[in-house]
Amino acid sequence: MSEEQLLVPTKIYLKAGIHIGTKFKTSYMNKFIYKVRSDGLCVLNLEKINERIKVMINLLSDYAPEDILLVSRRENGWDALKMVNEMTGIPVFAGRYPPGILTNSNLENFIETKIIVATDSWPDRNAITDALIVGIPVIALCDTNNQSNKIDLVVPCNNKGKKSLGLLFYIFARDYMLKKGMIKSPEEVLGSGC
Repeated sequence: MSEEQLLVPTKIYLKAGIHIGTKFKTSYMNKFIYKVRSDGLCVLNLEKINERIKVMINLLSDYAPEDILLVSRRENGWDALKMVNEMTGIPVFAGRYPPGILTNSNLENFIETKIIVATDSWPDRNAITDALIVGIPVIALCDTNNQSNKIDLVVPCNNKGKKSLGLLFYIFARDYMLKKGMIKSPEEVLGSGC
């Protein structure tokens, strides 16, 4: 894949470690793995990561910010989600997600949404289960060790690293805002202190 087709230059992807997987791999995630290093660490395919991030951006661009919910039980994703919220207005749920927030309208923190993005399918399983119950699509960031059942769109990436999640959500926020007409050029995002 040429550099022009990438959402960011290869060196930025590599520096953030977005391609670094785990020593474990599930059968579904096999198709996203570029190679397994001699020490057993799996390396994700950058082209497939880039391709799936583009699909995620295109899909989410069909939704208004208030119709999307980003969830992350993993603390490494909290800052990135808060940044997306500040830039786009997309609601986020950072921390432990108690079951029922999407399904029980009697709860104080009840949320109505049309699609969710989970930063990790295992820790965020309560949110994914709620989304399935109400029948809304689920996008999940998945590392080499994740299960992908119950997920509508898998975005392969290092979903445990702070830099990796920061880069992925920066790319998402930048391109989402471009597609929605919230900014006219990517430079406007850089000028916002990101």
